[in-house]
Amino acid sequence: MASVGPSAASTQPALPSGAAVFKTIPYAFILPEIVCGTWVWILVAATSVSLPLLQGWVMYVSLTSCLISLLLLLSYLLGFHRNSENWKVLDSLYHGATAILYMSAAVLQANATINSEFHSDTPLNYQLNSAASFFAFLTTFLYILHAFSIYYQ
Repeated sequence: MASVGPSAASTQPALPSGAAVFKTIPYAFILPEIVCGTWVWILVAATSVSLPLLQGWVMYVSLTSCLISLLLLLSYLLGFHRNSENWKVLDSLYHGATAILYMSAAVLQANATINSEFHSDTPLNYQLNSAASFFAFLTTFLYILHAFSIYYQ
């Protein structure tokens, strides 16, 4: 007779809720994503915007991603997911798409940083743009880590 093993549904790890969100690896990236994305938004807002189209996209991506990630974090903390597999798919798709959008925003912010080095009248504007570029690439890396870790979980 064949041995009866655990079903495939029981081998899947449960989605965390409450404080366990901060202790589980893929979901623990949400708070650093929010913090680093907020820094991108603050730093770009503090600069004198020389390229409004480029930095407008950076502001849009960072602000929208921060708000949606905050809503996702709150839904995990409050347990709205009810341990549904659809939340894993939603989480993976959201973080994958956001990683792509953040990569485009980070590259555009790096371009704005290069332009501000040569066309800026204050070194502070260049330094703020450099810091915004750093945090944009860091946030992109966090979103990529989250998307891949949830996918391979």
